[in-house]
Amino acid sequence: MSMACFSAQSVATRASVSASSKVGRRVIAGVVALVCSGVLGLAAWLTPSPTGLGTHQALKFPPCGWITMADLPCPTCGMTTAFAHAANGNLVASFLAQPMGCILALATAITLLVSVQVLITGSNLGRSFTVLWGKATVWGLSAIVFFSWMYKILTYKGWL
Repeated sequence: MSMACFSAQSVATRASVSASSKVGRRVIAGVVALVCSGVLGLAAWLTPSPTGLGTHQALKFPPCGWITMADLPCPTCGMTTAFAHAANGNLVASFLAQPMGCILALATAITLLVSVQVLITGSNLGRSFTVLWGKATVWGLSAIVFFSWMYKILTYKGWL
């Protein structure tokens, strides 16, 4: 077998692998786009609770068990309200309802935009976000969750 033939086969193989990778990326991006648009669409449909808590009850979920049992909000209290405010374009109210919820709503919107871009173009843009995940990111997000929860407790108790 000549070297030119081997090289041509190699190029053809790489091209077919690249094409199948693009299809796979597009399928995954389509699923991600559907999930993100569903979450944001549902949040936009909800009317945010003026108290900053309880918006999830419009979805027939029970009241927060932590508040019921211990009179303290749980770490996720206010997230549905924050998503509803953010999806309706009120980022200040979203942040005041639950800072981590606001950040997650914005991350969901960014993920939706990136997934639509990957769906349309088949690009590898989504992969560049995987480098963001490391120990520092996990610790940073953990700190934001903790401080958001402390903020929610302080506002719930009326101390802030």
